[in-house]
Amino acid sequence: MSMDRDYAPLSAACVRALNDKMYDKRKAAALEIEKMVKEFAAVNNSMQIRRLLKVLGQDFSMSKNANTKKGGLIGLAAMAVGLGKDSVNYIDDLIIPILVNLNDADLKVRYYASESLYNVSKVARSAVLKHFPDIFKSLSKLATDPDQNVKNASELLDRLMKDIVTDNSNIFDLVGFIPLLRERIYTENTFAKQFIISWITVLDDVPSIDLVIYLPEILDGLFKMLSDPTFEIKKMCDAVLKKFLDDLRHNPEKVNYTDMINTIVIYSYSTDEFVQFTAMCWIKEFIDMYGSNILPFASNILKASMASNSNQDIESQIRIKQTAKLVNSTLMELINGIEDNTDVIEKYEEGKNLDLASVITVLTKELGGSTIETKITVLKWIYHLFIHLPNRILMYMESIFPLLLTTLSYPNEEVVQNDLKVIAKIISPSAAQTNNKQYFDQFILSLLKQFSCDRTLLKDRGQFIIRQICGLLNSNDIYRTLSTFLLEETNMKFASVMIGTLNTILLTSPELYDLRTQLRDVENQENREMFLCLFRTWCHNPVAAVALCLLTQNYFLVCKLLQTFASMDVTIDLLIEVDKLIQLLESPIFIYLRMELLEEPVNQYLIKALYGLLMIMPQSDAFHLLRHRLKCVPHSRMGSEMPASENVEKDFKGMFDTSTMLNHFTTLQEKHRNYRINTNSIQQIDKAIAKIDIQ
Repeated sequence: MSMDRDYAPLSAACVRALNDKMYDKRKAAALEIEKMVKEFAAVNNSMQIRRLLKVLGQDFSMSKNANTKKGGLIGLAAMAVGLGKDSVNYIDDLIIPILVNLNDADLKVRYYASESLYNVSKVARSAVLKHFPDIFKSLSKLATDPDQNVKNASELLDRLMKDIVTDNSNIFDLVGFIPLLRERIYTENTFAKQFIISWITVLDDVPSIDLVIYLPEILDGLFKMLSDPTFEIKKMCDAVLKKFLDDLRHNPEKVNYTDMINTIVIYSYSTDEFVQFTAMCWIKEFIDMYGSNILPFASNILKASMASNSNQDIESQIRIKQTAKLVNSTLMELINGIEDNTDVIEKYEEGKNLDLASVITVLTKELGGSTIETKITVLKWIYHLFIHLPNRILMYMESIFPLLLTTLSYPNEEVVQNDLKVIAKIISPSAAQTNNKQYFDQFILSLLKQFSCDRTLLKDRGQFIIRQICGLLNSNDIYRTLSTFLLEETNMKFASVMIGTLNTILLTSPELYDLRTQLRDVENQENREMFLCLFRTWCHNPVAAVALCLLTQNYFLVCKLLQTFASMDVTIDLLIEVDKLIQLLESPIFIYLRMELLEEPVNQYLIKALYGLLMIMPQSDAFHLLRHRLKCVPHSRMGSEMPASENVEKDFKGMFDTSTMLNHFTTLQEKHRNYRINTNSIQQIDKAIAKIDIQ
């Protein structure tokens, strides 16, 4: 530094001391400057003060020499001390040169700049807030400084600035501060994150500073910071978020929540379990706070809750799942208060309209490919919507119903139970839509198609599905419709197997108790028509037809049917079915039939029917079972004859055209015989072609 220049009012000795590399000499010069400035201030010699500020601020602080810079910085601090309260009038000239040096390449210059700004701020207090944005920017950089001494000095300065802001919150420019905060909150540096969170914490604790208003602008950054691997940062950030959430609970209307909902929904998908849990907690609180105002975001929240609900049942994820379930149930409750009138959907108050289309899109997507738990949740949602919004959901049936039908083949019973519950609601006669018959028929046809294409499904789940739907709906309607469609079935093998399944359910399931009772009372015309409807289709399966007639006590017809067995192709499968029927005759369902064997006079057609079954069977366990049963019939009644009039009445010959029924049976069985022949021929041809191809 040239000593020829005029540095007045500094003396030459003072200039040399300020330029010295020894700290003690610079310190001594600073004390001289302090004394000089006090004298100038005492006589209001502002011209000399400004002259001195210019020398220290420009000639010294902006020098290329590191020691000269240090001298200038300590000199400016000394001036502030000398000026005392009057430093407010010179704050720009005091602060600006120091701020420049806070970013100096020399770590010692940065250290002295921090110390200098600390001393100036300690004296000027609230006056430095004018330069707060630049001070804050510099502090955020110094927080990441590689030198520990610089870092320590900046931390002292940082604490002082927080005190100044807290003590002068009434003049602090919060609006101007928010962009600084928003810009730096995304820093990747660990120390910078601690710095940012510490400032948010301090400002939020000041009663007169309402930082929560600006939460939408910094919430994304806070959640991003929450995923930091450093425990301390996670802990600090969590505390800040909890404080903000508590502030919101006390006054939720002061904040624009719409942007925040989308933010927390995004973070509910985080791979960081703590972030995911925190986001789900916020969503739950938002639903509680804002109620129906949340409905426009229902689809996003629903999707998020289902994603969290699909977590594994491990300890770290259990609380996430539990919170997701709470979110889901709370959101579901909001649906209860929505009007179902499709004419006024668009007239809803702004911000309270449920976007049902988006909700349905989420539900159908999740139903198509997800975990068991999620599928069940989706089905409960669809059921809930049908309960509370039956008219509005009607327009989405084309996308929902096919998926429900497909879900019937899902291998989990609870899923299928819930699926059937929804389907039953849709096809129920009490449903809001007028075309429920269309969906009812579509369901039955789809069910038959699935069973036909997937025999394993029929074998493993057929009885379960049919029993469930019969328990949910009118079993008469189910059986009548199934019977009607199966009568026209062209796949004879499937028709026979399907009727066998339906017959077993009819004879054994508690859900079919009412239908069994009605079928036994064929004197009632409606019941008689039901029996005839079933019989026509039950003829696909000879043993099922016999069982149906035994159930309805039409023993005369049983005898006639059994006589036709002699001319039929009696297969092993048919004998197995007869075996099962004989065992069923020993079940509680046929107790009335067994008791009839004690009546006087005994019904000869019943005796003949049972012996007919006996004659068809080889001497198996079932054969001996039935033979022992017939031995229990008193011999005195075995040969007794019924009066002709009683025979007619007892066997309902006057109610049914037995001849026509037998003709229908034989005709249908002939179709089955031809079907088997054709099927065998085709199989033989296929085998022959396969051999030719191989050769």
